[in-house]
Amino acid sequence: MNNVRQLTTGALLLAIYAALLLLTTYMPLLGMVTNLFLGLPFILFAYKNDRKSMLVFFVASILLSLIVGTVFAIPVAITFGLTGLVMGDFIREKKSREAIYFGGSIAFLLTVVLTYAISVAFFQIDFIDETIAATKASIESSLSIMESLGQTPNEKQMEELLAGIEAGRFLKPTLFVMAAFLAVFFIQLVSFPIAKRFQVEITNWKPFRHLQLPKSILWIYLFSIIASMIFNPEEGSFAFMAIVNIAFLLQWLMVLQGLAFIYYFSNAKKFPRAVPIMFTIGVLLFPQLLYIVRILGIIDLGFDLRKRIKNQ
Repeated sequence: MNNVRQLTTGALLLAIYAALLLLTTYMPLLGMVTNLFLGLPFILFAYKNDRKSMLVFFVASILLSLIVGTVFAIPVAITFGLTGLVMGDFIREKKSREAIYFGGSIAFLLTVVLTYAISVAFFQIDFIDETIAATKASIESSLSIMESLGQTPNEKQMEELLAGIEAGRFLKPTLFVMAAFLAVFFIQLVSFPIAKRFQVEITNWKPFRHLQLPKSILWIYLFSIIASMIFNPEEGSFAFMAIVNIAFLLQWLMVLQGLAFIYYFSNAKKFPRAVPIMFTIGVLLFPQLLYIVRILGIIDLGFDLRKRIKNQ
């Protein structure tokens, strides 16, 4: 009886996955939304079944993707399937919400990097380089139109913009990491409320103000800055890419630490909840504030400002 119920549930979830995959593949505009739900059938199946059954379900989803879509649908099945199964397995094991998020993000990251490596090695298709080239061509075309209309753009701003776009070639690892964590955040945002309606017990997030990064991250950040000043690696070299990516990623982690401290301080002083929220919006609107928040995060992580506030 259990096997029959398991097969019925698996077939139903595979049918839902196939419908979502069809919408994602053949209706691009709607697919921008439906692709966020592709991991949901895998989450629901993993929550109710063991890992051996999960493997069978995963293989079946890949074969179904090949039938319903094309060979290009297989990476989609692997990425969202593995991510959903990892999150569902962590939920069944009653892991913390942070562990579920981290595990799903790592699974998503590994599959995306693998897909990218295969794309470059076997098909000579580098979608990041092509996107950068297309973006630069679009900007240059827009500049030509502006000049033909008698408008002269600010050369310094244009140079900075093009340099920032070109930097994407060196920040590929960081872009992959940020994209994976951002994608899984939205997947959880839309999928978990539905999963809870199917009696999936998911733990809640800890308050953001309790976010505390390991102090080792601060030392790695400082080491990357010192290494870039001492060794001054040649642009394009492996050392250059490693230092740039580590420093860029850790800078954003310091920003998160700084924002978490602001929320902690606001809660300790019993400020209205709108105060830290408005400050966060201000940081997004005015990038100059990022430097202040980053420095605040470094000080909080290095000198444990929260402990001082708690003692007071």
